[in-house]
Amino acid sequence: MRTAVRVTAAAVLAATLVAATACAAGPEDGARAGAVAPASSAPPASPATASPSGPASASPAAVPAALSFTGKTLDGTAFDAAALAGRPVVLWFWAPWCATCASQAWTVAEIAPAYRDTVPIVGVAGLGERKAMKSFVTEFDLGGTTQIDDRAGTLWRRFKVTEQSTFVVLDRTGRVVHQGFLDGEALTRQVETLARG
Repeated sequence: MRTAVRVTAAAVLAATLVAATACAAGPEDGARAGAVAPASSAPPASPATASPSGPASASPAAVPAALSFTGKTLDGTAFDAAALAGRPVVLWFWAPWCATCASQAWTVAEIAPAYRDTVPIVGVAGLGERKAMKSFVTEFDLGGTTQIDDRAGTLWRRFKVTEQSTFVVLDRTGRVVHQGFLDGEALTRQVETLARG
């Protein structure tokens, strides 16, 4: 049943992609993350904030600068990226109206649960309204994946993301090993490689 839904959705997305303009152009040019100067360093992570995913480790890893940020998820839960320290992490910057993001959502929904504890994938929703973002998460079955509400563009500026869909892939030390577009196959390969190494 799920495969039939995906095939139908893929056909709809293909038609949308042909008719739609590039996702790099948003509904309002001034709302694009790249239109705002990069933010200064984020405040230090708070250990009192809830862990975004995975079990707590016996000895916490040093928190790299890239993971020294906090926020709120689309469902209002506190998020502390410091809890991801010591693991590779994939940050997926998406917008709810982006057809490319919609096509990648199926891959994220499929692989994220399998790698939740080894290579967490964290969505960073921006360039849209909260209601549209929540609908996107529901439509593409992303409820089991952490989705940060970044309507203000704080994380988009912090990671210098200027268009969606962009993946920022961090190794276990917090070093950016990839930033840019990944199709479903490339994303899967990237996550599998990080999980092995």
